Amino acid sequence: MHDWIVIGGGITGISLSYELQKAGFSTLLIEQHQKLQGGSSLGYGGISYWSGSTPITQQLCQEGIARQRELSNELGLSTEFREIDLLLTLEPEANPQDILSQYANCWIAPMVLDAQSACDREPLLNAQSIGGALLFPHAHINLNCFVNAHSQAFQNLGGQTIYTKVDHLLIKDERITGVSTEQGDFHSSQVVICAGAMSRALLKASDIHARIYFTHAEAIDTSPVDLELRAMVMPADTKRYQLETETTSLDQESRWDVAGHELLPPSVDAGAIQYCDRSIRFGQLSRVLTDPYAVVDPIESEAAIRNYVSKVLPKVGELAGKWRNCLVAFSSDGLPLIGSLKKYENLHLFSGFTSPTVYVPTLSKRFAENIKGKSDEIVALLSPQRFL
Repeated sequence: MHDWIVIGGGITGISLSYELQKAGFSTLLIEQHQKLQGGSSLGYGGISYWSGSTPITQQLCQEGIARQRELSNELGLSTEFREIDLLLTLEPEANPQDILSQYANCWIAPMVLDAQSACDREPLLNAQSIGGALLFPHAHINLNCFVNAHSQAFQNLGGQTIYTKVDHLLIKDERITGVSTEQGDFHSSQVVICAGAMSRALLKASDIHARIYFTHAEAIDTSPVDLELRAMVMPADTKRYQLETETTSLDQESRWDVAGHELLPPSVDAGAIQYCDRSIRFGQLSRVLTDPYAVVDPIESEAAIRNYVSKVLPKVGELAGKWRNCLVAFSSDGLPLIGSLKKYENLHLFSGFTSPTVYVPTLSKRFAENIKGKSDEIVALLSPQRFL
């Protein structure tokens, strides 16, 4: 029997598994897919360490960027960490001061650029389609490399990984005793769910409720190209965040447990990032569909993505590429859900990260140290029970 079972091997699950094993706990990681799925497979990998707007998030951002800068050396494999400019584009009709007010409390204030100055920083931008940009210091990792490096380090420490689907939780006398999978039952003293968007469905199967939600995210991946995208480009007024805010009110809660609802029309945020191998990911289109297995029209989606991206980055929007989609988890207040669930003290949630590359590495470490006996006020504040 293991001390811990971690369900989900994306960036949250593999990071937490590594930290638990490093802290001295025998850890079994159970992941359904050999190849990355979910938000870990389609995330942009940007590290928005500038974005902390409260004392707690600013502290986590400072710890997060420090942790990311050291991880490649610690793990012994590269995460492809690099410092990079972030340009948040303004729509031509946008009032820069109104947009700036959204970033007024950030740990690091942006530099406001006019359209021509933004194009000087990123020549692929279309000056006629933007009203300028906000420039932030930023960083970036390759999520595949992040997962692979942690996976190797986890195994080197004696951690065990099994690829199989978790069917349900095993419960006896008001405690979780383990999980039932397609390969049989596995037992542990503690279980933590890091299954991202699928966490809600897994919990619901055991009649456990948590305020965790998901969007369907869609983007386009290219092969390595000759174009050079110098900066990471995203919109300053992110429509996805508006979708998340407007679909997590308490009066919407019951609709999330019924498949088939589309709570709001889809939105598109025109952005792009180029990886070290010169491939580019651009998008993204976001849908709020309550069915995690909902099927969408990839042809229509790809056309919408290309239409929006082509306005801001014309040469990127016309690149040949493959449409991809995944689910992205989030919470109702933009902060992750970390800690035990009220119904079962030894069942924990570690999910709902809107900014996983910033928060996951440091909160994984804090979680493991907290379990080992080091009291942590921040972990306590992020408890899933804060909504009860």
